[in-house]
Formats: sequence, structure tokens, C-alpha cells
Amino acid sequence: MKEKLSILPTEPGCYMMLDQSGEVIYVGKAKNLKNRVSSYFRGAHNAKTEKLISEISDFNYIVTNSEQESLILEYNLIKKYAPLYNIRLIDDKSYPYLEITNEKDPMLVVSRYIEVDKTKTLFGPYPNSKSARETLKLLQRLYPLRRCNPVDSKPCLYYHMGLCLGPCAHEKVDYKPNIERITRFLKGDTKEVLNELEERMKQASEDLEFERAVEYRDMILAVKDTTEKQIMTLNDYKDRDFISFAYNEDDMAIQILMMRQGRILDTHKNVISYMTDPYETFLTYIKNYYDKFLLPDELVFDQQIPFKELQMYFKNKVVVPKIGDKKKLVDLAHKNALEDLTHYYKLYRAKEEKLGEQIEALEQIFDKKISYIEVFDNAHLFGTAPISGMIVWKDYHFERKMYRKFHLKTTTNDDYQAMKEVLYRRYQRLLVEKQKLPDLICVDGGKGQVSAAYEVIQLFNLDIPILGLKKDKYHMLEGYVIQNEVTILDKKSPLYQFLGQLSEEVHRFTITFHQKTKNRKDYTSVLDNIPGLGPTRKKKLLASFKSIDDIKNASTEDLRSIGLPDKVIKSIKEGIS
Repeated sequence: MKEKLSILPTEPGCYMMLDQSGEVIYVGKAKNLKNRVSSYFRGAHNAKTEKLISEISDFNYIVTNSEQESLILEYNLIKKYAPLYNIRLIDDKSYPYLEITNEKDPMLVVSRYIEVDKTKTLFGPYPNSKSARETLKLLQRLYPLRRCNPVDSKPCLYYHMGLCLGPCAHEKVDYKPNIERITRFLKGDTKEVLNELEERMKQASEDLEFERAVEYRDMILAVKDTTEKQIMTLNDYKDRDFISFAYNEDDMAIQILMMRQGRILDTHKNVISYMTDPYETFLTYIKNYYDKFLLPDELVFDQQIPFKELQMYFKNKVVVPKIGDKKKLVDLAHKNALEDLTHYYKLYRAKEEKLGEQIEALEQIFDKKISYIEVFDNAHLFGTAPISGMIVWKDYHFERKMYRKFHLKTTTNDDYQAMKEVLYRRYQRLLVEKQKLPDLICVDGGKGQVSAAYEVIQLFNLDIPILGLKKDKYHMLEGYVIQNEVTILDKKSPLYQFLGQLSEEVHRFTITFHQKTKNRKDYTSVLDNIPGLGPTRKKKLLASFKSIDDIKNASTEDLRSIGLPDKVIKSIKEGIS
């Protein structure tokens, strides 16, 4: 997670917080993705945010072209996923549209819809409600339609002010010219109007009419905000997938932006390795993907793939735009694919290459392929709670399901004997059950531990090399032991870094197990010597109280409540005081 945060882009977009099961639990938007997402994992937060953070297991994100687009995308994603921790936008509220009503005498109004009716003439949605209302007032002044509702029997005040075309005063009214002007304006043709407003603002300022100048300034800002181009929503309400990919010598990132009923609602992304031609790999992947899912109305591709090849797969569903909003959306898909490819390399491919160097250094020592390692460590405290732990590194990762714990039976504080016992038990069982043996055995320790391990391996006549993880006086790895030869490693070398990971992991696993074992033994040993406290009564105590301190602080009534007689209670109080 820390590494993923460090390489987030600084561009606008939306992010989705995921829990352990991969469910979206929060959706947010950001002007700067890196700053916003990182802020969750540093500093103090309120109780609700702390609860959210405690459940975050991973996150995804989608880059957009502007903050305006991230607002719209956030709205769409929240409506789709209904995340647990989102309150805003999850109820019946929605962003406003500007609507030209479908009536004999149409009006221009601000409308809100949870589900959009495809028969309506809508522009938007607009994240800034105030700007939408200010733009409405301006358009009603510049390009009036009908204002009175219902239509009055005589001309109204709006008609006399020139703000209504007056269906109450004329039998036939031609709304078409103003509807066309409004449509052009809301689709981005605002230059003429903005120039006029800027001239009026300048003149008002020169005439020292500052309040009027501020009014014109606010109109200009509202127009720019409302008509700023966003492509997260298209007003034809079709289902489309915008598909692109990016690739390097080894990997390919595929990105599908999913538009449903005219709104971007989701994304499918994947990074895969490929061996041959990237275009053929991409086509095969996309064909297999759509074999599993229902095809939308259109599949919008960028121009990397020849149109004829796409048609062979998907026939008349294919669109390859050269200009317009569809082109901008498929370019956005490509932008996100490039982002995924870059981050995949930084997060995973670079790690794989580094790990490859580390394993190659280890394989050169033994002149054999190594993909399965078992690592052993022992722990005890002055002979108490002697245990051993074993971890497994297999196929380039720690295989935690194969970790094992051992309670030692033949020794208390002899580390060499402990190593012999645990290896004997482990490999006798593998041989009896005919399970796969490791390529390498690592033991925590020096020459003595390695010699003890060799005795067991030779006893079973096994041909498995043994490597000792040699520590310094501070119990930090400093090198390795093979038979009787000690090699001190450069701390910057790939092999030191890999063996250091093995050493830290086996130590962590073993010490955690030892601590639990010791605590349990300490807990029970104190109670063993109390008169009248047999196995049944001890079991009741262990079930009712979590620690010795809890028993010590328990009242006589608390102890009586679990069926202990006063004589035994007195013995307990005296025995653990």
C-alpha cells in the first residue's frame, strides 16, 4: 500500500477504497489524486474516517481530464456501488440538469433526476448547482422562452420586460431560434456571450458601478463553470465501452471505461504479460472478455487496431472515432492504461526483476534451480516453552499456508538438539507421506546448527543443501554458513537482501509463537500450585477471566458466581498475590 501511494499521479480523478473482499466501501474525487488519497494514511482523523481507514485493504483509481469530470464520475460511481461510507450523493439527491421542456410552449428550467428519461432534452449534469442557476438566469435574459407557468390569459410582467416570448399574448410563437441558440451555448459555443459580458463588466467598472460589475463577473464565472466541457456523461443515453491498451516489451495494460445509459459508471482494467504480437494478444483478450459479457450498443476503440480486424470480431458494434467526445473518452481510457502500465512496472515488474537477481545469486552458490525453501528457527527462555518455527518460501513468495509450529519434546535449552529434533520430525513425515521435499533448507544459526541439520539429512540419505543464516552480536544477519565455511555478505548485495527477508520472517513467526506459548504456560503454572483448584475449577477460571490480573482484581462475589467455594477463593487470592 505504501509503495502504491508513493507513485499515485498528481492529476484529478476518482478513487475507490476497497475492503478485504474487494468490495467498494468508499468513493471520492480529487483535484490531486496523490495528495488526497495519501491524506487518509497520515495524521489524525475523526472517528468515522478512522473506522473507514481500518477497513481499507486496497484502492483503485481512475484519472480524469479535469476536476469537473471527477465530480461527475464520483456521482456516477456512488450511484452504482452505494458504498457503505458514502453519505453524500447516496440518497435521492442528484446533480442538476438544464432542461428544455417538451411542451407546446417550452420552458428552460433546472431539473434533477435520479433516473434520466431519454425522451427529455437535458444538458448536464452540473456539479455546481449555483452556477447552473446563474446560467439559467442569463439564458432566460438572452434567449427567452416561456416564463409564466401555467400560461396566463393576459401578458405577464416577464413579457413586458422582454424575458418571455409571450404565448399569453400571441396565438403562435416560434421558439425554435432561441432553442437553437440555447443548445449551441450549452454545448460550448459561449464566446459571443462571454465577450459581451466582459465588455459590460469593464464598462460598469469604468462607470464606478462596482456592484453591477461584480454581478457581470459572477455571470462570467457561472457560464464558464456550467459550460466547461466534461465527457463523463453523454446525452444520447447509449451503452458503450471505451477500450484502449498500452504496452512495453513485457507487459500490456488494458483499460475499458464502461458507459451505461450515457454515463461512465465503471472500469475494467488488467495488466498481463505477453509473449508474441501485442495486437494479437489484445484482440484475443478482448474477444475472450466479451464472450463472457453482454455486448453494449457500441465498442469504441482507439486507432491502434486496424478497423477491419476489429470488425472481424465485433462487426457493426465497432466505432473508431477521430474527433469529438468519443475520441476524448477513448483517449482517456488510453491515458489510464498508460498509468496502469507505468505503475505496474514500478510496483511489480521491478520487484520481480530484483527478486530474480537475488534468487540467481543463491542458485549460483549451489549450482541448482531453487524455487522451494524451508527455513527453521528455535526459541526458548531459560529452558521454558521451547518451540521451533518453520516458514516456507515457494514460487517467488512466502507460502504462509505451509508454515508450521513445533513444541519440542527432547530438549529444553540445547539449540543443537532442538534443531535435530525439529528437522527429524519434519522430514520423517514428508518421506512417510511421500510429499515434495524442498530445494534448500535454511537454519537460523552458525556452524553448530548447520552441522546438527546435516546429521539429520544424512540419516535420511537426502541430497538437500543446507544454509545457515549467521547473525552478529546484535542478532542481525551478517552472512551465511555452508558446511564449515562462513561467508560475510555486503549488506547492499541482492543475496543479503533476500536472506535478510528469510531471516526476519522466520524470526517474526517463531517469536510470536513462542510468546503465545510462554504466556499460556505462565498463566497456567501460577494456578497449578493452588490447593483445591483442580482441572475442572481451573477450566472455569480460564474461561471466565482473560488474565492473572483479572483474577487478582476479581471480587469474592465474582469468583463465587463461577462456583468456587470460599476456601478455594481464599487460596487463589493468597496464591497469586
